[in-house]
Amino acid sequence: MSIINELATMPGVIAAGEYSYRGDRFSYEGQLDEEKARMASIMCRATTMAVRMQTDMMKSLNADCGCAPSRGWIIKGSSFSVCVVANIFCFIDSGSVSLNDIVKMMRDKVPNQDRQLV
Repeated sequence: MSIINELATMPGVIAAGEYSYRGDRFSYEGQLDEEKARMASIMCRATTMAVRMQTDMMKSLNADCGCAPSRGWIIKGSSFSVCVVANIFCFIDSGSVSLNDIVKMMRDKVPNQDRQLV
């Protein structure tokens, strides 16, 4: 079972997917239509690129923040939240699942990515 399949079958997960770092393809499973999944993959890729740039800038300032290299990001909303680790995204229902459980599973199962892929 792939990480996308595994995430998509977890309770409280709305959808899970994967996007290419080049931005030319994506895949997903869950309760999104094709157009919303495409927009989600674009949003996740753009945010990942911005987070990586910001952590690289902090690191270049010799700031020992412990955040570089970045591995992912989370936006927690009252209705739903978005978790991204490497190039895997997961939309979850904020009120029905533990964000910590999802993030732990993603961190454990998604390998570190080569920064040169960006």
